[in-house]
Amino acid sequence: MGTRAWWRDCVIYQVYPRSFQDSNGDGIGDLRGITERADYFSWLGVDAVWSSPFFTSPMADFGYDIANFTDIDPSYGSLAEFDEMVGALHARGIRVILDFVPNHSSDRHPWFLQSLRSRRSKKRGWYIWRCPSPGAGPPNNWQSMAGGSSWEFDGTTGQYYCHTFLKQQPDLNWRNGAVREAMYDVLRFWLARSVDGFRIDAVGCLAKDEQFRDDPPNPDYHEGDPPFARNRMVMSANGPHIHAIIAGIRRVVDAGARESVLIGEVYLKPGELAPYYGATADGLQLPTNFNLLWTPWRAAAIEDMVEAYEAALPKGAWPNWVLGNHDQSRIATRLGKHQARVAMMLLLTLRGTPILYYGDELGLEDMRIPQDRIRDPFGLNMPGMGQGRDPQRCPMPWDETEKAGFTAGEPWLPVGTDKPGQSVEAQRGDRGSMLSLTRELLRLRRREAALSRGDWSRVKVEGEVLAYARSFGKMRFVIVLNLEARPKSVRFPAPAIGRIALSTHGHRKAERVRQCLELAANEGVVIAA
Repeated sequence: MGTRAWWRDCVIYQVYPRSFQDSNGDGIGDLRGITERADYFSWLGVDAVWSSPFFTSPMADFGYDIANFTDIDPSYGSLAEFDEMVGALHARGIRVILDFVPNHSSDRHPWFLQSLRSRRSKKRGWYIWRCPSPGAGPPNNWQSMAGGSSWEFDGTTGQYYCHTFLKQQPDLNWRNGAVREAMYDVLRFWLARSVDGFRIDAVGCLAKDEQFRDDPPNPDYHEGDPPFARNRMVMSANGPHIHAIIAGIRRVVDAGARESVLIGEVYLKPGELAPYYGATADGLQLPTNFNLLWTPWRAAAIEDMVEAYEAALPKGAWPNWVLGNHDQSRIATRLGKHQARVAMMLLLTLRGTPILYYGDELGLEDMRIPQDRIRDPFGLNMPGMGQGRDPQRCPMPWDETEKAGFTAGEPWLPVGTDKPGQSVEAQRGDRGSMLSLTRELLRLRRREAALSRGDWSRVKVEGEVLAYARSFGKMRFVIVLNLEARPKSVRFPAPAIGRIALSTHGHRKAERVRQCLELAANEGVVIAA
C-alpha cells in the first residue's frame, strides 16, 4: 500500500448534528455548533469526525430523507458554514467524513416528484415501481424497516413504489445508469469541498433481487421482535451485484484529490461481512462491524467472535469496531454504567479502527422520552416494540446548566440534566470520570503503536475473564477485562507479565503484575508486558 492509510490508525467520532451543539438558539444542533466545539475533538484525542446527514430535507426521518443531496438544510446552516466547519476541523488535523445516503431520496426530491407524474416520466425508472400482485396487493412480501410493507400504492399511476424505510423515502433504482451517474456526481461535489470520506448508509439495500422474489421466513424470529424481522432480507437486500455497485462508488472516490475512506453500514455476521471488503481496490475499506452489539457479553463469546472476525478478514483488510450509534441503545443502558467503562477499554484496544458515538465518552444512558416528546417515526410507527431511537439521540450535555450548554432555546429532544455530573464540564476535571478514562485510553492508543496497529492474539488465563494481547515489534500489551460485577482472580501461564499502564478503576497505574492478578468487579486493565 506504500504509506500507511490514515484510516487504519485513526479513531472516528460520530456526531449526530441535530443534537451536538446549537449555535443560534432554535433548539437544533447545527454546523456552526460543530465548528464552535472543534477544540473538543482535539482535546479528546479523536482523529476523524463522521457526521450524520445535514442535507436539505423535510425531516421525515431527520435528515435521512434528502430532497437535495448537494446542499445544506437551512436548519443546519449553509454551504459556507459547511466549508468553515471543514476548515476548522482540518486546521486541527481532524478528518471529515460525511453520510452518503444512496438507497433512497425524500419523496419531495424533484427526481421523485417527476417520477410520480406518469409511467412515461423520464424519471420513472429512477425509482423502483411495480404493478400490483395478481391478488391486487403489494408486489411481494418485502417489509419496511420502519414498519409495514415496503410498497406504497400510487393511485394516479396504478403502481407501487418501493421504500425500504419510511414511505417518504422512496428507494432509488441502482440498476439505472443515470441514477448511478447522478449519485456519483453527489460524491464528486462533496469531494471537491475537501471531505475525507463517506459512511454509506444502508449500503446492502442497493442490491435488490431483479425478479422481486419474496424474502424467506426468518427461523430465528421471536414474538416481540419488530415486524420486519419476520423475514430474512436476502431478496430485498445484499444481492450478489452489490459488489459491482460498491466498486463503482470506490472508483469515483479514489479518483478524488484526497486519500478518502469508504465505510459501509452492513449489519452482517463476520463471514457474511468479509466479501464487502472486495479485492484490493474495489471494496469498502471499512464495512461496519456491528458484531459486538449482539454478541452475548461474556468472555468466551466475545473471544470467539473476535477470533472468527479476524479469521474471516481477507488478506490486507483492516478491522473496525462499533459499540454504539444513532440507531442503537446506548452502551451504558445496555451494559450498565460500570461495564460501560470496561466496554470502552475493549473498543479502544481491539485491533482495528474504532467508531465512537458522541456522548458515549461521558457514559450517557438512554433518555426517557415522554410520550408527547417522541419525534422518531420508527418509534411512532411501531409503539411498544423498542424501535424508537430518540433515547440515544438526545442533546450533548456540555455543562450543568438547565439546558446543558446545548442551546439557549427549547431543545428538540429532552436534555439529560436530571443526573448531575454527566456533562463535559463536570467530568473534564474529574480524573475518575468516564470522560477522563476515555481520553486516557485515546492518549495511550495514540502513543503506543502496539495498540493502534499491532497484532491481536488470544491470551489463555485461568479465570473467567476476557484476555488478549496486542503486539508490535518488541512492544506487547495484555488487556484483561472483567465482564462481571464480582471480583475475579486471574492466573497467567508465565511467571511475570509486566506493569499496569491503565485501569478502569484508575488507582493501579505502574502496579507490578506477576503470575496472579486480582481484578475488582467491573474492572479492566491494560498491562505493558
